[in-house]
Amino acid sequence: MRSFRSLIERQIAKARASGGLTGLKGEGAPLPDRPVETGEQAAVSTAMRIMAEAGVVPEEFTLKTQLDAARKAYAAAPDANTRKEAMAKLADLEMRYEIAREARRKFMS
Repeated sequence: MRSFRSLIERQIAKARASGGLTGLKGEGAPLPDRPVETGEQAAVSTAMRIMAEAGVVPEEFTLKTQLDAARKAYAAAPDANTRKEAMAKLADLEMRYEIAREARRKFMS
């Protein structure tokens, strides 16, 4: 552990000496206040923050939004035929959403 820490310190010193740590976003500003998390939640939170900063939306979030809209469409369906179509779309989205959630869980474990 000690050698790993010294390796990290050497890499930071090397980057600082070559100017690799200047002009970065947020330079000179205090670090943002984030709650202390442990285990899986910390990994998920960090991954989500990195994706958000990069402008990436995970498929799971997109599907969740579509699923909410499909539920509203099903509830507002005026007749049996429209309800049947809305239910088919709702079932498909629920399955895809659960697959995406399970894939994330397996990836994080």
